[in-house]
Amino acid sequence: MLESKVGYMYKIDIHADDYAYSLATSKDIIDCLRKGCLDSFSIICNLPAFDECMELLYKEIPNLPFLPLISIHLDFPEGDSISDNLPLSWSNLFLSSYSFNRNKIKKELKKEIKRQIDKTQGVINKCIDIARNSGVEAKQSGIRIDSHIHTHLIPVVWDSLIEVIEEEKYDIEYIRNPLEPLNIFLNEKSLIKTYSFVNIIKNRILAFYSKKVDKYCDSHNLPKMYMWGLVMSSHMDFDRIKILLDSFKKKAQDDDRVLELLFHPGKANEDEYCKEMNKDYFRDANTSNNRHIEKESVLKVKNLL
Repeated sequence: MLESKVGYMYKIDIHADDYAYSLATSKDIIDCLRKGCLDSFSIICNLPAFDECMELLYKEIPNLPFLPLISIHLDFPEGDSISDNLPLSWSNLFLSSYSFNRNKIKKELKKEIKRQIDKTQGVINKCIDIARNSGVEAKQSGIRIDSHIHTHLIPVVWDSLIEVIEEEKYDIEYIRNPLEPLNIFLNEKSLIKTYSFVNIIKNRILAFYSKKVDKYCDSHNLPKMYMWGLVMSSHMDFDRIKILLDSFKKKAQDDDRVLELLFHPGKANEDEYCKEMNKDYFRDANTSNNRHIEKESVLKVKNLL
């Protein structure tokens, strides 16, 4: 952690998404935790493996070098829901933001968001208690929120989330802002052909909606951030990270932002598919060998910092 030029704390956060997606996914993330390679990770609460994955984590915590910060991974595109009326896909949620059914959808979303926050924060609090009772360092004090496929930036979801936070008076210490400086990728000419055009489009869409997260952080005295994990999503390989890291570090430090390196280091087994999962996403992303490429990066990247 380094002191930035205007007095904020500049730091790099190595983060893993998708704990409790499946047991195999979670075991890979546990490997990273054992080696002290993660600064934070996030937990999904609405898939069938949740309870088994949490029991695994509870047993591991007393032997960890420290307990990383833990985020609530809000999940709408996959998993169970308390409502049959939610348009769970990214595109349907986006369209609902501008539809006549917006208020109805928001009402359902608020119930689902509160359920997921309360359920996940309950197990996070238990993790923190186990750590502290075992003499394992645990620095977390408030609630941290991110989401599966960054759905919390969709307008109707964002408005629902903020209303729930205010109504329930949740003590928020972090909300992910998937704001990723595109020019860093474009300035490195040797890598331009290695990026997915689809991921560049995602980068631009989320950058457009990122301003409201910055505004929220400013008004609630929360640290602002850059995220690295969109243009290289699903393939955060070590070789490209080495080339781009200094530019990302300089950008984050100059702009007084936390730099979150987002990884998905857990690979699901093919026999772990269940009806609550998106079949295409499961096949193309969660069982891909790219997940273990990202795990290898997590295990190595601390040595570069």
